[in-house]
Amino acid sequence: MEMIAIYMILGFMVALLIGMPVGIGIAVAGFVFGWMGFGDFLFNLVPARIFGVVTKYEFLAIPLFVYMGVMLEKSRVAEDMLEVVGRLSGRLNGGMAIALIVVGVLMGASTGIVGATVVTLTLLTMPILLKRNYDGGLAAGAICASGTLGQIIPPSLVLILLADIMGESVGTLFAAAMMPGLMLAALYIAYILILGKLRPEMMPPIPAEERAEIRGRALAWKAVKALAPPLALVGGVLGTIIGGIAAPTEAAGVGAVISIAIAALYGRLTLSMIWEAGQSALRISAMIFFILICAQVFSVAFRGLHGEDLVKDTLALLPGGETGALIFLMLLLFVLGFFLEWIEISYIALPLLLPFFKEQGTDMVWLAALIALNLQTSFLTPPFGWALFFLKGAAPPQITTAMIYRGVLPFIAIQALALVLLFFVPGIATWLPDAIGW
Repeated sequence: MEMIAIYMILGFMVALLIGMPVGIGIAVAGFVFGWMGFGDFLFNLVPARIFGVVTKYEFLAIPLFVYMGVMLEKSRVAEDMLEVVGRLSGRLNGGMAIALIVVGVLMGASTGIVGATVVTLTLLTMPILLKRNYDGGLAAGAICASGTLGQIIPPSLVLILLADIMGESVGTLFAAAMMPGLMLAALYIAYILILGKLRPEMMPPIPAEERAEIRGRALAWKAVKALAPPLALVGGVLGTIIGGIAAPTEAAGVGAVISIAIAALYGRLTLSMIWEAGQSALRISAMIFFILICAQVFSVAFRGLHGEDLVKDTLALLPGGETGALIFLMLLLFVLGFFLEWIEISYIALPLLLPFFKEQGTDMVWLAALIALNLQTSFLTPPFGWALFFLKGAAPPQITTAMIYRGVLPFIAIQALALVLLFFVPGIATWLPDAIGW
């Protein structure tokens, strides 16, 4: 049985290498090797698992949060925020890059959709940064790094699915990821500030005459109009979830409605925008649920083939006990991030490895924060980091692939540093859930 489980994993890897779509590949591997292991009984087990996924109440939050993010992206909220924050930090070397990180935090907490955020920031800022003589690699790295902050800063789809996989509440994981996400953003800003001092020619400040065009009360009023609605949305949605006032699904529904109201407030709401946002949310949600459903086949087959026992025995042989197994898990997730997307890693690797850590008594909230922070690197790591593809597709022709790879490397190193800090200081993740009594 255990050998068939190994062959099933190898079979799935072969399916990926020959170009088979991930969802279909994982289902085919599960069906073929599961049937080889315990016959037709597999087909009696799978329907119940699939029914459990499609009827799970918490998963209603996924399309609602996606719709909220798409609507905000189409209403060009990021454009207004970027202009204001850029002017507020314009005196500094790297002021526009710092504005990118700040807007990435706000957009991540509002949308959580990496593709939309990276493309929007690229189209808005890359021509401006190049015109202001920013280094192309630095500009590309800052855009990719800020655009992926939505994968760790709640409300994040990563955290919603991790809550299901790890058996924790969504609100607890939202609270646990808040401080690590903000810490990562602070590390990005610190890097830009230091580099601005050491290499000012890479990121010159905004010229004084341009800053003088809007200042004083006019700039303050523009800042209020640009920042207050998104901040109110983020505070309302996250505050009600973390504070235990509303379930994630309820808060997501309210957030989707408020995102429509914000678009109307900016005078940009149209029927075509509502229709396009619905279509985009449907496509993204369908992709997520398709992989979720197909992963159930693989999971049922792997358990039936005693794959969990195989994994537990393998991890128990690693030196260092629980700590050694944790280091192995972090390295495995990082390497998988070079080739797979976060949702595929979550539903392929994690269900195989998590039972061992539950038996060891590992703090699941802290482990979830480590995993979420680690999975974020999968968007930046070459050659298949999706943020790199999104940026390349929207960037001007003079931004080469080599330039993009060079630009993201320092930010990948910062992500690794944040992961190490969280590993040795678990309180970064557990402090807020403990403080609010989760």
